[in-house]
Amino acid sequence: MEKPVTRLPEHADTMSIALISSSFSPLVLLNEDLTIIAASKSFCLAFGVDCEDIAHKKLADLGEGEWNVRQLDSLLRATVAGNAAIDVYEMDLVRVGKKTLCLIINAHTLDYFEAESIRVVLAITDVTSQRLADKVRDDLVREKQLLLHEIQHRVANSLQIIASVLLQSARKVQSTETREHLRDAHNRVMSIAMLQKHLSSTAVDDVVLKNYFRDLCASIGASMIGDPERLVLSTNVDDSVVDPDTSVSLGLVVTELVINALKHAFPGRTQKGVIQVGYKSDGKAWTLVVADDGVGMPENADDRKPGLGTGIVEALATQLGAVVIVTDGAPGTKVSVVRS
Repeated sequence: MEKPVTRLPEHADTMSIALISSSFSPLVLLNEDLTIIAASKSFCLAFGVDCEDIAHKKLADLGEGEWNVRQLDSLLRATVAGNAAIDVYEMDLVRVGKKTLCLIINAHTLDYFEAESIRVVLAITDVTSQRLADKVRDDLVREKQLLLHEIQHRVANSLQIIASVLLQSARKVQSTETREHLRDAHNRVMSIAMLQKHLSSTAVDDVVLKNYFRDLCASIGASMIGDPERLVLSTNVDDSVVDPDTSVSLGLVVTELVINALKHAFPGRTQKGVIQVGYKSDGKAWTLVVADDGVGMPENADDRKPGLGTGIVEALATQLGAVVIVTDGAPGTKVSVVRS
């Protein structure tokens, strides 16, 4: 004796068809073998389907076969079997002689209490214009980044040319004081050029300080340390990440303090020396340290008068909400920039 088939209540299917047909959004009602029961007028208009001839057709047979997509078919069958539900499935609808559409598919079964037959509602959203706008925006962002990088490289090159002119001028002048001023100017222009070089690759992204300080100190050492065997410039930095603006200020502080150490900490010294740059953070609090094992702070108070570099570091520290603390490193000098 055959088992009787439990059918959907007649009013349930009728109500579903009425809701689907009147929807302003593209909707399709499918049975368990993916045959179309009903489709909204908006679906037919959006995808060039004859509403009068759509019922009882397989979804895969619509149009010229553009809906016959293997992955979509597999997902729908898994939905019918109760093994999945399509929340967001993005696909390209490739149509002959027409533009390809980018669609977002959503599919869920309808629950009819004790009914054994299964109904699947398929909702389709055309996001072609949105994806095109996203692509245009991404292309513009990439183009601006390329232009910005090119400008930064040109600025860095120009600064290096200016620095070279300053250094040549320093070699020609007779006045010792003027020569020192020109060399200071050369060092500071070079420091800005180094920052431009290292920040060109992270113009819009957050900056990992460990890599940034390492590369920055390597550049300073390459341009200002004549004998790397005698004088070592090293870094000890945690995994802190900061925004580009903060990285510029921190980079300038490091450059000024390192240049100051190179200039004053090892006058005429023949034995090996070390300058170490350290940074660690704890939430919003952080400490930047530049320490050397050189001659230390001058004993004469008159020789401790702050110079231009000290003023620059103090101004940058204030901008960062930090304070500058100078201590005797015994040996050498330790400068800490601390934000608590």
